Amino acid sequence: MAKNRQPVLKRARTLGIEPGFMGIDKKSKRVPNQNSRRKKSDYAVQLNEKQKVKFVYGLLEKQFRNTFEKAAKRPGSAGENLLIMLERRFDNVVYRMGFAATRREARQLVSHGHFLVNGKKANVPSMELKEGDVISIREKSKSSPKFKQLRDMIITTPKWVTIDLDKLEGKIIALPAREDIDVPIAEHHIVELYSK
Repeated sequence: MAKNRQPVLKRARTLGIEPGFMGIDKKSKRVPNQNSRRKKSDYAVQLNEKQKVKFVYGLLEKQFRNTFEKAAKRPGSAGENLLIMLERRFDNVVYRMGFAATRREARQLVSHGHFLVNGKKANVPSMELKEGDVISIREKSKSSPKFKQLRDMIITTPKWVTIDLDKLEGKIIALPAREDIDVPIAEHHIVELYSK
């Protein structure tokens, strides 16, 4: 399985993303390059948006293209469908519920089998969850220090998920809408890129 081993801060700075969207509260000490005055071509802008989404959600090219093709077949705007599908990924939902500090950590926890979906073990980070699904932490995993400290934390979640820290479980109460996605993405550029 291929892994993305790029330095997060360096890549975020290149793509123009705040590290906070990646779940990291570090600040880069480097000053952004102000000497670049050339206007970006349309293709460069479109490619940058695609790379930004791939980086934020942790997808590689083939996986991203397959997700886009599925989103384009669904009724409605292909760009919005793509972002909503990415928000509904198992690893992203775990991150949004506050069970992991970053999406990379959430992907690792999911693939190591620490979570149950509707009472059944699930370890596929790309699994698309639906409204009404209940995500809980396995009994064996609840005793680990990572999940013990969750009970004392105050976690803010988006309005489409709820969590119960006493039971260490969360539920998807509605499907995410475009307004719920806080990452600054112009999805129409991605649609334009793939429609060439």
